[in-house]
Amino acid sequence: MSRDGDDPLGPEEEPPEPEGTLQPLSIWVVVAWAAVGVLLGVLWKPLSEKVTDTAPLVSWAQPAALWLVAIVMVTTWWQTYRAVQVRHERLEPHRAVNRLVLARAGALVGGLVAGCYAGYALSWVGDPAELAGQRIVRSLISVAAGVVIVVGALLLERACRVQRPER
Repeated sequence: MSRDGDDPLGPEEEPPEPEGTLQPLSIWVVVAWAAVGVLLGVLWKPLSEKVTDTAPLVSWAQPAALWLVAIVMVTTWWQTYRAVQVRHERLEPHRAVNRLVLARAGALVGGLVAGCYAGYALSWVGDPAELAGQRIVRSLISVAAGVVIVVGALLLERACRVQRPER
C-alpha cells in the first residue's frame, strides 16, 4: 500500500486470482508409505516382546475402526463424485480443500496402516504361539480395510478435480 492509504491498483482493479495446479498423489508415494509400514509391522513384534515380554493383541476393535474409516472415505468419494463429476455442481472452495486434504491424508495413512498390519501378520507366520492364527486373521482384515481406505482416498482425490475453464 502507498503511504496515503490508497490502494496502488486503484479502486476498480482487483488482484488476479492465483492460478496453479496440484498433481494427483503418485501411487509410488503410497507404496513407499506402505513399505515403511511393512517394515514397522515386522519390527513391532520383536520390539514389543523385548520391551514388555508380550506381543500386542489385535482385537476386533482395530479392524472395526479401520472399516468405519473406509466406509466414510468411500461414502465421501461417492458423494463428491456424484456432485462434481455427474451433476457438475461447484464445491465451495473450503469444502473442496477439506476433501482434498482428507483424500491425501487417507491415502498416505491408509497405506501406512495397511503396511503395518501386513508386516505384523507376516511376523506371526510360522509361529507356534496359541494366538498366532487369530492375530494373523485380524491383521489381514485390517490390511483389507487399509487398502479400501487407500482406494477410496485416491478416488476422492480424483473426484475433486474440475475442468479448467476455457479462455
